[in-house]
Amino acid sequence: MSSASHAPALPDESAGPQGDGTPPSRWQRLRSQRWWPWAMTLVTGAFVVFVVGLLVRQARTVDWGAVWEAFLALPPATLAVGGALALASHGLYSTFDLFGRHFTRHGLSVGRTVGITLIAYPFTLNLGSIIGGVSVRYRLYSRQGVSVGAIGQVIGQSIVTNWLGYFVLAGAVFWVWSPRLPEGWHVGPGELRWIGTALAAITVAYVAACAVRRGRPLAWRGHDFPLPGWRVALLQVAVSSVNWMVMGAAVWALTGYQPPYAAALATVLLGAVAGLISRIPAGLGVLEAVGTAVLSAYMPASQALAAVLAYRALYFFAPLVLAALAFGAVEWAGRGAPAPETDAHKESDENQPHAAGSIQ
Repeated sequence: MSSASHAPALPDESAGPQGDGTPPSRWQRLRSQRWWPWAMTLVTGAFVVFVVGLLVRQARTVDWGAVWEAFLALPPATLAVGGALALASHGLYSTFDLFGRHFTRHGLSVGRTVGITLIAYPFTLNLGSIIGGVSVRYRLYSRQGVSVGAIGQVIGQSIVTNWLGYFVLAGAVFWVWSPRLPEGWHVGPGELRWIGTALAAITVAYVAACAVRRGRPLAWRGHDFPLPGWRVALLQVAVSSVNWMVMGAAVWALTGYQPPYAAALATVLLGAVAGLISRIPAGLGVLEAVGTAVLSAYMPASQALAAVLAYRALYFFAPLVLAALAFGAVEWAGRGAPAPETDAHKESDENQPHAAGSIQ
């Protein structure tokens, strides 16, 4: 995932990228400035320091003693199954950026695209969407020469894919099973069912729009909202749904299969939206409160909390350590080297479709 070892020749101000007399793009003119390498070095250093500072700050908020005790309380076989399922979920999520690759045709290989997502996703989980979902992805993609517009579309498609499956499962789970909610959540079973129905309807509307538009984007206020064909849309729903179900299976395995699977899946679904609303990075304390409330109806509260803490360690913390090491290795390998030229930079910024993604 490192940058090319040899910098491409700077574009001639009087010729386009193909040497055919067309004017260079704004991006090419910017990169041809003498101060550009120094600016990129400064930005890289500042970003790395910023990320490291956030990691240290986040680590100080974690009760590592409780996490370690939760690990010791679980059998090794249970931890192995939970870890394998967590790894499988991260692998599934890493394919979400491939939908953006399909739309933008940014030129990076499948392996490199998946690798970037594998690094960015743990940052998203632990530090929030702006740092992981946007900043880390932007840094890694831009080092490979992907344009800002293409990066925005990739992020947007990944976010859309992630929530399509969530909406479907929320509708299904809340209709067939009523979870015990934490104190202070003034939502009854009937209200949950209607909320789930509304969420599932969003996914149905998306697939229907894709079928009607047949791959043509929606335009709104100067922004293009790319839509796939209905087959790709169904694939997005399927991959996302399986990913959320695997996350629920990881929690279920760590509980020793004592509660019904629906309770474990509801823990993940409710914990995700509660963490999003609370705006607390990684949903620290929120997931534990939701998981303990939902799962303690079927097992002792202490065991439920231990299972959720183990899930957090396996799904959030361990991948973050690996992602931080990988991110550092990428930055070290690419230090001082300019981003390679790709097809995305051969078009002017004016011709690039604007990103329509929201924040996860």
